Amino acid sequence: MPEGLGAPALPRAAASASDAGSSGPVACPRPQLAAPGSMQSAEAPRPPGSRAPRPGAVRAPFPQKLAEALSSQYGLNVFVAGLLLLLAWAVHASGVGKSDLLSLLSALMLLQLVWMLWYVRRSRAHRRLIRLRDTHAGASWLRGSITLFAVITIILGGLKVGYFVGFSKCLSAAEGVFPVTHTVHTLLQVFFLWGHAKDIIQSFKTLERFGVIHSVFTNLLLWANGVLNESKHQLNEHKERLITLGFGNITTALDDHTPQCNCSPLPLCSAISHGIYYLSPFNIEYQILASTMLYVLWKNIGRKVDNHQHQKMQLTSSGVVVGAALGLTALAATIGVVVVYLIRIGRSKTKSESALIMFYLYAIVLLMLMGAAGLVGIRIYRMDEKSLDESKNPARKLDSDLLVGTASGSWLISWGSILAILCAEDRPPYTWYSLPYSVLVIVEKYVQNLFIIESAHRGPETLSEDIRTLRVVTVCNGSASGLASSCLEAGGVARDQPPRGGHSPRAASGDACLGGGSGEEEEESGSGGPPSPACCLRSLQGTAKRRVLRNVAAFLFLCNISLWIPPAFGCRPEYDNGLEEIVFGFEPWIIVVNLAMPFSIFYRMHAAASLFEVYCKI
Repeated sequence: MPEGLGAPALPRAAASASDAGSSGPVACPRPQLAAPGSMQSAEAPRPPGSRAPRPGAVRAPFPQKLAEALSSQYGLNVFVAGLLLLLAWAVHASGVGKSDLLSLLSALMLLQLVWMLWYVRRSRAHRRLIRLRDTHAGASWLRGSITLFAVITIILGGLKVGYFVGFSKCLSAAEGVFPVTHTVHTLLQVFFLWGHAKDIIQSFKTLERFGVIHSVFTNLLLWANGVLNESKHQLNEHKERLITLGFGNITTALDDHTPQCNCSPLPLCSAISHGIYYLSPFNIEYQILASTMLYVLWKNIGRKVDNHQHQKMQLTSSGVVVGAALGLTALAATIGVVVVYLIRIGRSKTKSESALIMFYLYAIVLLMLMGAAGLVGIRIYRMDEKSLDESKNPARKLDSDLLVGTASGSWLISWGSILAILCAEDRPPYTWYSLPYSVLVIVEKYVQNLFIIESAHRGPETLSEDIRTLRVVTVCNGSASGLASSCLEAGGVARDQPPRGGHSPRAASGDACLGGGSGEEEEESGSGGPPSPACCLRSLQGTAKRRVLRNVAAFLFLCNISLWIPPAFGCRPEYDNGLEEIVFGFEPWIIVVNLAMPFSIFYRMHAAASLFEVYCKI
């Protein structure tokens, strides 16, 4: 239609297309929709004398980067101030009491409660709006784990209230307010994480960054407070045990923080104290797990997500009998070793040495099996040609960084033990077992980290997997000519025709072959003979790989839980060996162990959580 009749002028792209040739119809250009914000900016009048923005200039991310830097610095200052107060109380600094520390922690928790209530209320007010969600963050099994730890933490809070009532004559009011505040904080935080751990916040981003990072470092301070109390209790028991091992030249002055009054009734107070001691490791894991989930929420603020959907993980227990049986055996052996160790250690020098030798032998065997299982899993991945998922994923990156970062804690202790056994002038016989134990700790965590990180980056199946499957089908058909046509026929059977005989071809996994050729050939021949040996071999290999990987993941999962139990409940040969304290000095070595041991304990629980996710993905 000519322009004089009112038809709009053709765009420049369409005009050039029509001038290029008249062999085919002219394709209309696809309309492009502009975002509302860009439309408004385009139509808004520019003030006189102002410059037009440069092409390609991006101005939006800079304020958000500034808000991220400001919020992170605020969180670090809160954390550093809290740590210094913790240190001042630990070294009995003048003018600093436990009530001051607990008052600060209670104030931080109350401030976080105010922010969480405001966020939940605002989210409910705008619940009709479409909100972006990170499908990788806050998995259901992760929220279930934190709920379990939270329940134990609430029970621990009840015991602390009972402890305060028993010693109320000589305890400050802050020691009674803190467990109540912590219980309320735990309840609301678990509710918050269940409903909002997957959120990608796009409004009030600057304010939300400060609220989330405040929550992260509040939980980290609560974790540090729990670790410090646990370390002081372990240190007091360790000093008492050193006498039985013959290390009388090491100072054994106890660090006493017990109340200066009597508790009534005494049996009940003693039971409460023991309950607090045995439930504290679960509280420590709860706080660090909550801080990691909140950190992922902080990293997701203002994030732009792609259209890639996270594959839903399914928990199945088929085909993992070997791995589960070995893992449960290791778990049962661990419980027995820990019980015997705690009974024998510190009773006499002979019993203490036999307990240390028993633990070292148990740990050496278990670490060797774990290292071998990890190498098998890595070898299977090296034989597989599956593509890796390199997309941006804050949760996965945090998991990888935590694995390597927390493993450095046990590596520090292991290298200290190796240097002590090599440099010591006098080496008791039982100390030689710490040398292979320390070496295996380093190697096993190195191998396990590689296996977990590569498993986390195994991406979804791509077209190359389908092409490889079609090639296998062509080879199974025995056709040396007509490769392209055979692949097309096999591809049509794999995608279009229903499975025969109840056997579904796994075209997406590249592991199974179609038996006996294409569908047309089966109809013409009418024979349902067995598939060729090459086809069956490839199918069995693919199925066996997945089965082996699932058994490896299940075995390593249970073994990491097994190795989390001994240090969490007082079985720490790094304390009881005594050789390192002679070589490095008592105070330096105790500082190293107290700093590194919490990371080593957290590594085992975090590795178990990562392996559980790997198991569900395979």
